[in-house]
Amino acid sequence: MDRRYARSWVAIVLFLIVFLVVSAVRRCDRNIYQYDEGLIFGTFYHITYRSDESLAEAIKQQLLRFDGSLSPFNDTSLITRVNQGVPVETDAWFEHVFAASQQVYRRTGGAFDPTVSPLVNAWGFGFKKGIFPDSVQVDSLLAHVGMNKLSLENHRVVKSDSLVTLNFSAIAKGYACDVIGQLLTDRGIDDYMVEIGGEMVVRGRNPEGKPWRVGVNRPTIEGGEAGTIEEVLQMTGGGLATSGNYRNYRVVDGKRIAHTIDPVTGYPVQHSLLSATVLAPDCMTADAYATAFMVMGLERSRALVDSLPGVEALFLYQNPTDTARIDCWVTPGMQKLIVKR
Repeated sequence: MDRRYARSWVAIVLFLIVFLVVSAVRRCDRNIYQYDEGLIFGTFYHITYRSDESLAEAIKQQLLRFDGSLSPFNDTSLITRVNQGVPVETDAWFEHVFAASQQVYRRTGGAFDPTVSPLVNAWGFGFKKGIFPDSVQVDSLLAHVGMNKLSLENHRVVKSDSLVTLNFSAIAKGYACDVIGQLLTDRGIDDYMVEIGGEMVVRGRNPEGKPWRVGVNRPTIEGGEAGTIEEVLQMTGGGLATSGNYRNYRVVDGKRIAHTIDPVTGYPVQHSLLSATVLAPDCMTADAYATAFMVMGLERSRALVDSLPGVEALFLYQNPTDTARIDCWVTPGMQKLIVKR
């Protein structure tokens, strides 16, 4: 064989080997998952996404900007200044959450209300701790609660009652998940899970190439075992949020007082619903309705969720005749996501 001919074949073979190796490496690179975590809004975030480079700094900076808009824990945030009566222009994030809050407020008959913080504080579940309020104090605070007392005009919050304050904690964490999810999508990332304080948004597949799996905790009542999983959901898209009454409560004179305050009555809720897990196209919506359902209770929530397009739910509640037993009610769409075990 001619040596030049032989060398040509060797060169071709070597080229093919290099090409295959490079292609394999590139395929592996495309399957690299990054994991970022940190502290924001007084809670932790955990973000997993498929990318050959870390976006940790971009994610952190976006969350810090978000914190500067909507965090009630930030003394210089936009929402803090609005509550202080400072004449400040609102930004796009604030206005989006404000509009969504008004919509959920109307649809739930006031069960979801970001102006309820004074009552939450009075009952000892907010920034301030103290003795429980009497009926006179409740009525006095209730007079300054109501999303219907606020409006947006020319990028400014207008109050019909100057004492009304806003706290978007029951919707902003969910929206922050959406914001970071959008950041990842804009970077061409199709597979991710963004979780902030228990609320989350997912897209695509996990590092194993399978749908993301999310556990729904079983509520703990009457000394029951903590940390057990009630159901496991399998998801490839959407926002998920859970709200519950079984972890944050106070016991006074042997009576358990739930942390969920009804913005309509001004008092802690008293019903059988222990937790509400909500799936929606975006996490902001899921977050808001999970909170609202915990105010509304089982029957009203079941009736409402059936009328909400794209919203699914899983409700865990105490059996009416055997309060030591926990029962489950789930919408058909949510049922399809439950992994058989």
